[in-house]
Amino acid sequence: MIDIEATTDPVGLEVYDSIEQRRLRFETGAVTTPQEASPTAFPFPVDTTCTIETDELVFDRPYAITLHDDAGVTESSLEIGETDPLDDRRQFVGVTGPIKLYVGVEAVGQVERRLRSFRLSLEQDATIVVGARSLHDRPAGTITTPPDLESMLTAVSASASALKTTSPERTWPTLRGHPPLIELGQRLEVPAAIDRDQPDTGVTLTIPPTYAALFAAAPLAFFLGADLQTGDEPALTTDQFERPLPTGPAFEDAMAQLLKRTFFLDCLARTEGIFQSDLHERNALEDDLPFDLAAIYDASLPERLDRYLEIPFERLEPYVPRWPLTAHVPAEPNSVELVPFVTHELGVIRQARGTEIDEFGETPAPSPATPADSQLVRSASESRQLDRSPTPGTAETALVDPDVTTESVEHAWFGDAIPYGASKATVEAYRNQLDRRSRKESIDILLVCNDARMLEEHDLLDDTYGTQERVPFDVDSEFGVDTDRLAALLSDGDYDFFHYIGHATEDGLRCPDGKLDVRTLESVTVSVFFLNACRSYEQGLALTRHGAYGGVGTHVDVDNEQAVEAGETMAKLLNCGFPLRGALEIARDHADMDDRYLIIGDGSTDIAQSDGGAPALIDLERHEDGFDFAVQSYSTKEFKLGTTTESTLPSVADRHLGPDRTAFTGVDREALEEYFIWNDPPVRLDGELQWYHGVGSTPLE
Repeated sequence: MIDIEATTDPVGLEVYDSIEQRRLRFETGAVTTPQEASPTAFPFPVDTTCTIETDELVFDRPYAITLHDDAGVTESSLEIGETDPLDDRRQFVGVTGPIKLYVGVEAVGQVERRLRSFRLSLEQDATIVVGARSLHDRPAGTITTPPDLESMLTAVSASASALKTTSPERTWPTLRGHPPLIELGQRLEVPAAIDRDQPDTGVTLTIPPTYAALFAAAPLAFFLGADLQTGDEPALTTDQFERPLPTGPAFEDAMAQLLKRTFFLDCLARTEGIFQSDLHERNALEDDLPFDLAAIYDASLPERLDRYLEIPFERLEPYVPRWPLTAHVPAEPNSVELVPFVTHELGVIRQARGTEIDEFGETPAPSPATPADSQLVRSASESRQLDRSPTPGTAETALVDPDVTTESVEHAWFGDAIPYGASKATVEAYRNQLDRRSRKESIDILLVCNDARMLEEHDLLDDTYGTQERVPFDVDSEFGVDTDRLAALLSDGDYDFFHYIGHATEDGLRCPDGKLDVRTLESVTVSVFFLNACRSYEQGLALTRHGAYGGVGTHVDVDNEQAVEAGETMAKLLNCGFPLRGALEIARDHADMDDRYLIIGDGSTDIAQSDGGAPALIDLERHEDGFDFAVQSYSTKEFKLGTTTESTLPSVADRHLGPDRTAFTGVDREALEEYFIWNDPPVRLDGELQWYHGVGSTPLE
């Protein structure tokens, strides 16, 4: 649900998405009252519309700005420092932020994009129509299927009914809907709201007759709108061509490569369509492509595929964005229920294969230590440091090292056992988010410190959460919380984020009067969590089973010094709008977190929106003549795979597909100092993570 309301300090409008807890504000210069308007006034899909009377709009964030004609075709994209005129005709200004906004104008004026803001100004007061679209989408319904393979083929093929177009524009996240949910049942049932015959793209995927092959093919079939069928000779077929596909484990690789190839090249082709923009990847590859992008944009999907397959993937691979997600899925009927959630992110799906290891990331030794030996080692450790576990012992759940862990930002393990170097995903974590309610406008955080010796971390966190001026945080701190109180806070507190500091075992979170086992709770109202305690994995898993979306826990012991640094770093990154998967990746590199910490649940979950676009880490390397500058961006729920991102540094042309890392570009110190006056992203300077805040603050010293 999106609301548009007038504000008085400053005077303007606030657009608020109560489901996603995203907001976008702009000033109007004078008091104005929004009036209802028809969505038919827009050539774009919008959820909420209004009209206002004003002569200017001022946004204080560096959102991406595009100008469109009355049919919605892009006429220009504004770079930093550019100004475009508005003529006496119908035009639309597109604003890409935490909420998609379109401003319809039919008056003379101009649009100016500045370093930190942009301004739409008119020569005189005029009626402006404003349309907003939530970046959140929900499944159109639930398909029920029995566990036989043929029924599942029909259910998975129907996922493509969520595509809003089969043109290259479907690479934009808002033009790919959430696939219908799938659940196991007695017979195949497809709700009437789901058109199983649409879209008709003329593409067929013939796959091996196995569950593993079906799941691996699902994201590609969704993106291509392909019909799925089984056969002894796997192939990708259209009325233009037939391309054979490999069998065995190589089939998964082929599905992943085809998905990345077609998605990436459609991203290049869409730059000739409605939403035109300059793109780094197009500039790097266009001269080497065996086709004209304008011609390929107008071609049918089978024609585009035929031409795309002419290019060696090795030529494209350096420019393909980092894939956000690879899901490791058991090849069994129940797994079909999680496929729509992975497909929604265009994640790569592989069968859950791995090697069992010990808790230190090595294969188990043939002669493990005796209990007495283990106790001696533990006692020596305790004499040196404070651990975040009250008792010795090892986790009972087996550890597994997945066969593939370098393909994507996050590798989500849906199988049994605790994954090493990957996330432990649960289908419940994804389902929980479909049922979430509208929340209060503030982001509510609960800090619980259940060991007085760990107050250092609490004090650091109390100063960290809520440093964004534009995001209202409400932080509740509790100390020495007993089991009844903690159970009430988790069950009824309705907190957006729960940060626990203390001790844990597989059986519960330590309280002054014993342990609270989250598994005994009927439900929790906590959305995201960070359990900064030894062996908190089982308790984190229980949180996702009972209502949480995702969080971070540990599967082994961590010492207090390590935990303090981990907690502070994760808090700062989450506060900047990074999702769990991005925050943990950065923290592992810079906070001595290694693989003792892991994501539990949905790794795309976040607690705050980033300023101006997708969250990014700025990479700087110092040299005699200045600095080399690069951007490492991450996707989020509103800036999914297919969005573009760029820094606001005027001297650097770095608009690129995210998530990815740009090449280094030389910049001088003066330009950087100006940039950091208005921007405060996390910075990695000469390999070290830097934090700074406030006017005049800079990481360059």
